Amino acid sequence: MILLKAKKREPKANLGKIRKNGELPAIFYGKLEKATPISVAFNDFVKVWKETGESSVVTLGLEGEENLEALIQDVDLDPIRSTPRHADFYVFEKGKKLKIKTSIEFTGVSPAVKDLGAILLKVLHELSIEALPKDLPKKIEVDIDSLKNFGDSMAAKDIKLPSGVTLMEKPEEVVVSVYEPKEEKEEEVPTPDLSAIEVEKKGKEAKEGEGTEAASAPTERGSGETKPVSKEIKEHKESKGK
Repeated sequence: MILLKAKKREPKANLGKIRKNGELPAIFYGKLEKATPISVAFNDFVKVWKETGESSVVTLGLEGEENLEALIQDVDLDPIRSTPRHADFYVFEKGKKLKIKTSIEFTGVSPAVKDLGAILLKVLHELSIEALPKDLPKKIEVDIDSLKNFGDSMAAKDIKLPSGVTLMEKPEEVVVSVYEPKEEKEEEVPTPDLSAIEVEKKGKEAKEGEGTEAASAPTERGSGETKPVSKEIKEHKESKGK
């Protein structure tokens, strides 16, 4: 097991100062342990975290107290630099099995992908398992060599687990599969009916011509009506005027 030295800190201690001193603010708790603020060396924590992840046992070595076996329960990361700025440790009961989610690492090469051009779909990236702390694996390896044809898949029950580890995922849950890629059909753009457009255009021109003739005829205003004035009436009025 990996030892990580820690020391208790005041709950209201300035976290900024702790970080400037090269330490990481943290806390541990458990079913039989009350929540206790601590700090650990930043560089030591990063090294342990990269090595164990969140599924391996870490031994917290507190100054002047009994060592505690724990899991890295949660890590709060700086949103800009993605570096740890706080950590939670879960202290478990000795002799009790733990139920956790551990990461899946896909290994091997799928013949369906290599030879047939299939697409590999990774459905799960973590697997629920249960084991004693000493038997907890850092990761679960899943060999995809058996995926040979389109439509092949592997369920949780098909994964070979290390000794002492029990599957807690639904047995029929699909973990990974391969499928045949489908070609996208090009959308057909309908060809416009040019003859219909030509007929419509001619009809529009004819209507515009009719409107021009009507507008050019002289009119006479009477009792609310507008009437065309004929040539004869016009000449008659002009002779009377003479």
